[in-house]
Amino acid sequence: MTIPNRPRYAARLNAFKQGKDTVAEMLAKAGLVGGLTAADLNYPDHFAPHSTRVIAGLLADQGMALNGLAMRYYTDPGFRLGAFTHPDKAVRRAAIDLTKAGIDACAALGGQVMTLWMGQDGFDYSFQGNYARMWDDTLAAIAEVADHNPAIDIALEYKPNEPRAFALMPDMGTTLLALREVNRANTGVTLDFCHVLFAGEMPAQAAQLAARYSRILGVHLNDGYGKRDDGLIAGAVHPVQTVELFVALDAAGYDGVIYFDTFPDHGGMDPVAEARANIHLTDRLRAIASGLSKDAALREAQAGQDAATVTRIVTKALYG
Repeated sequence: MTIPNRPRYAARLNAFKQGKDTVAEMLAKAGLVGGLTAADLNYPDHFAPHSTRVIAGLLADQGMALNGLAMRYYTDPGFRLGAFTHPDKAVRRAAIDLTKAGIDACAALGGQVMTLWMGQDGFDYSFQGNYARMWDDTLAAIAEVADHNPAIDIALEYKPNEPRAFALMPDMGTTLLALREVNRANTGVTLDFCHVLFAGEMPAQAAQLAARYSRILGVHLNDGYGKRDDGLIAGAVHPVQTVELFVALDAAGYDGVIYFDTFPDHGGMDPVAEARANIHLTDRLRAIASGLSKDAALREAQAGQDAATVTRIVTKALYG
């Protein structure tokens, strides 16, 4: 069974950090995995000790291409009250300018997407802030950074909460409303499997909505129990939902990078072995999804919303 439009695989670089490992040492461990041909780096964290020229050389040494960068505002104490939603205009300006610098670094390294996970942009108490102003400030900031370099895609990665009690972009519907209002061709959504579960959503449905009303610019694959951002091995807890997500991605024509946003470091797991398990299981589940996408009996059962028959077909494909 072949996998159509098989995407490249990337992994969370900090998953390979043990002790005081440098970016070079983390990339070297990622290179041991086999099958990781792309990388996403954090900005500015991973660039503090290195120039873009040095980063490019480190990636080349491991046979990897840069997929894109992810902004990390929360590491700066000045952004704890928000980056794009901060009440101080000067702080919001600093966040926008930092994002533009990250976009420049992404372009210099040949990357294609800047991912914005705005975990610090939200609120913790009733009456803490003016919701309309937070919304307006955030959308204005997204539009400005999207216009900075239209050749670089800007992806919004939503999450219901953490570290703030309420995130401004907590779910797919809110994110799509924001992107509709921003109205820039180089914007879209990054789907994080754990975040989607955390939001009480079905991953495949979320993917269909993103493809219908915007663009799927990234997929962060992992798994968990829906109570927090567990970052477990992809497909380890929700294999059926993971397969259904792959069927939806195939239907949407997604052929981009699959990024393993998993946390072996939280439990002291060997990161190389964990990354290999991610690839092995994902290959298997993608192959199953490819077969189910062509299954006429499954389509017929879905047309009748026949849950019993659907379950029998899917579980047979999964477990024999």
